[in-house]
Amino acid sequence: MSSPLNVAVQMDPLEHVDINGDSTFALMLEAQGRGHKLFVYEVPSLALGEGTTSPGGATSTHVSASLRSVTVRREQGNHATFGEPVRRSLGEMDVVLMRQDPPFDMAYITATHLLDHVHGIGPGKALVVNDPRWVRDSPEKLLVTHFPHLMPPTLVTWDVGQIRAFRAHWRDIIVKPLFGNGGSGIFRIKEDDQNLNALLEMHFARSREPLMIQRYEPAVKQGDKRIILVDGLPVGAINRVPSGDDHRSNMHVGGVARKVALTERDKEICAAIGPFLKEHGLIFVGIDVIGDYLTEINVTSPTGLQELERFDGVNGAGAIWDCIEAKLKKGA
Repeated sequence: MSSPLNVAVQMDPLEHVDINGDSTFALMLEAQGRGHKLFVYEVPSLALGEGTTSPGGATSTHVSASLRSVTVRREQGNHATFGEPVRRSLGEMDVVLMRQDPPFDMAYITATHLLDHVHGIGPGKALVVNDPRWVRDSPEKLLVTHFPHLMPPTLVTWDVGQIRAFRAHWRDIIVKPLFGNGGSGIFRIKEDDQNLNALLEMHFARSREPLMIQRYEPAVKQGDKRIILVDGLPVGAINRVPSGDDHRSNMHVGGVARKVALTERDKEICAAIGPFLKEHGLIFVGIDVIGDYLTEINVTSPTGLQELERFDGVNGAGAIWDCIEAKLKKGA
């Protein structure tokens, strides 16, 4: 076993997680089982200021947070015991897991800028997972556009005329906000649906952001596959099947997880994007595949670890920690 690490987890309130479904909780249990010491904090407690001054007069940048030590256990209603909050430098940590949920807004982006100051391996640094710069530069619905040969027909635009023309050509489309999560705000607009204009008016009255428009893929009825990659390599997949009359398969909106195997097309997609993920420090990634098409590359706070272990016995959290520990050992 490697030497014990100090691990800070940047997340939404741990008190409210689903202990049988939350991937961050799985990562924390795995870390604790390896002897690592856990701390948690929430984004609003981050602070950037002046740190120590060297003998030559140079002042370092200091990023701190209100950390609480924590012990976790798989016990419903008693899954975490916390220490008192203490403001500490994140440079005192060995690892920072950036695991708060989107939306990918300016608050999220600002947090990545602050974590840039501590990301690294060595004294006064912490390995941030995933690399905050590449989380910032890789919005999940836009990163995928760098692999157009893997995608369904897609349009990203503010231009209402372009959107209408896309619908006229493909007839059955999906309309997505670029920076949402969990299936929120995703609409299917069929050829005879008269709500497109009203939907566009409502969106652009409330937002300055463009929309993503994609051809509807009927294969989604058989499921939206979530493939987990660790350091660019696939470790397994789950299938998320829409429930009832909802076209969305996200588990946040009622999608049901099922066991599934990787197809040759899935492996081809992973081989195409894996080198980019590995090169840019995107250690834990979840991609979404519908039929033969890659639709999203999730790098902010991917899910699916607990379902993967239940279905296939694959310890994805263990694979992630093996990778983190290896990088720290190599960089020491």
